[in-house]
Amino acid sequence: MKDYLIETFKYNDSTNTKLLDKIKLLNDNLESVKLFSHLINCQYKWMARILQTPKAKEMSWWEPVYNFDILKEEWTKSLDLWITYLEPKTDVELSTEVTFIGFDGEIWAATPQDIALQLNYHSIHHRAQIQTIIRQQGIEPDFVDYIGTKYRKIT
Repeated sequence: MKDYLIETFKYNDSTNTKLLDKIKLLNDNLESVKLFSHLINCQYKWMARILQTPKAKEMSWWEPVYNFDILKEEWTKSLDLWITYLEPKTDVELSTEVTFIGFDGEIWAATPQDIALQLNYHSIHHRAQIQTIIRQQGIEPDFVDYIGTKYRKIT
């Protein structure tokens, strides 16, 4: 599971980095920047929850909205936190519940692997929204399907 999670984070990194190149071309990039910032904030907040950082409860899913010029840097920092966290873990550790303070101030539990899966699937969801915004503004989005990283032509 650990290898799958790391591979999925790296896939999302490569596709989201491509996305930044397209966001840069948009006449109106406000919604795309907001959604991309949200992905970064989610990675930070979930890691803070796992580590039981006291500030985790106050962290926002949506704020800050980063300036476009630092999106790549913030994305990389938030991604590196997860890769660094996952690399030394065993599959048993990743499937052992951790507790955190939830949205309602109560104690909740989830496994780190389920949280990592949520972050990766959530990234795919918002990437699709951003791809739609890109297309609506007359720009052809990049092909970022997972299979595009795996298949090969035989001739």
